[in-house]
Amino acid sequence: MEQTLKITNVLSDPTRYYIYQYIIKRKEDVTVQEIADSFDIHPNVARLHLTKLEDVNMLVSETKKTGKGGRPSRLYKLSDDLIQLNFPFRDYQLLAKITIETMASLGEIGRKALEETGKKFGEELIRHHLPASANSVHDLTFEQKLDILKAASTLAGFYPELSFNQDKTKVFLEINNCPFKEIAKENFEAVCGMHYSFLNGMFDLLFDDVELQEADNMMLGCESCRYKAFVAK
Repeated sequence: MEQTLKITNVLSDPTRYYIYQYIIKRKEDVTVQEIADSFDIHPNVARLHLTKLEDVNMLVSETKKTGKGGRPSRLYKLSDDLIQLNFPFRDYQLLAKITIETMASLGEIGRKALEETGKKFGEELIRHHLPASANSVHDLTFEQKLDILKAASTLAGFYPELSFNQDKTKVFLEINNCPFKEIAKENFEAVCGMHYSFLNGMFDLLFDDVELQEADNMMLGCESCRYKAFVAK
């Protein structure tokens, strides 16, 4: 609980919160000067924000030489620690870990159960994000559906980026964070299968006909997880 309060206090500053979001999406090390330029703040202020984030283990840093002479640069990146905020604190991550490990140990039956759970979770998140003014998903525009997808995925901790082609028949989804990355290292197929079903459940609820394909997976060394969805117009 004490760590949760520390993180909450650090993220209570709007600039610091958006800096953290920026680093999540950046997927590369950042420097103090880069943050200063991106947020139009003095480098000393940027350094203070980065230090605060590092103090609660949300970021880690190291000093590297630039090869151009002068002082080495300090580079900041996301910590491998899983950041969770729960009020009141309950160890849902431990519960999820035990559940996934138990289900995965059951073989094919367990994996199918996890995938079904992920799909239902995705559908429920979308339902909770549907505007009260919409009688059904058919009342939503294509852009509204993507906004709902992004909001629901962000709530689940995926921090997604969405784009689409000109005729709006393909949606490109990039996942920048895996909320179960620690578990996925030990149970790759089970966790990634559940996440695929979660995303598929969201798309299925919003579009009449959709085919979701995985392109990249961060657990296989890619920078992010990328998906392509073929949707009916």
